[in-house]
Amino acid sequence: MSLATPTPEDLRHAIRNIPDFPQPGIQFKDITPVLANPRLFAAAVDLLTANWPAGSVDAVAGIDARGFIFAAAAALRLNAGFIPIRKQGKLPFDTLEESYALEYGTNTLAVHADALTPGSKVLLVDDLLATGGTAVAAARLLQRLSAEVVEVSCLVELAFLKGREKLGGLPFRSVVVF
Repeated sequence: MSLATPTPEDLRHAIRNIPDFPQPGIQFKDITPVLANPRLFAAAVDLLTANWPAGSVDAVAGIDARGFIFAAAAALRLNAGFIPIRKQGKLPFDTLEESYALEYGTNTLAVHADALTPGSKVLLVDDLLATGGTAVAAARLLQRLSAEVVEVSCLVELAFLKGREKLGGLPFRSVVVF
């Protein structure tokens, strides 16, 4: 990698493939090398938020757990609030919940019932889009709070799983496509 601003291709080369994790047949995309390198991490946040100048969204929502890393940094960059979308049972206040299927099981996401005011513009950020179930469930939660999901933005997209097709026309951006 040169001293120039890192590119999506630089990010792609830094992401490790871990076969058979968390179970046989899954090819896990390990983003920790991106996080360990401040230039790559900053470039990832820049690319995830490229469509949105500071002040253009009210909040950035991040999906538990690796999505939190990018979403919190994006919220700071965009001068916006951060909304954690957590796994069921992890939030202490009144919640809305949404269940979904993922490539190796099922899960339920939750968000605080008072996380947003109606009409809030929200950028939804996650580390990876696979089958789309997690992103769809998170977007539904935000929409149930009467928020406008202005974009779903993911560092990695596993295009062969066709997750973006399940987003129902929501604007979508991915930085690295496998």
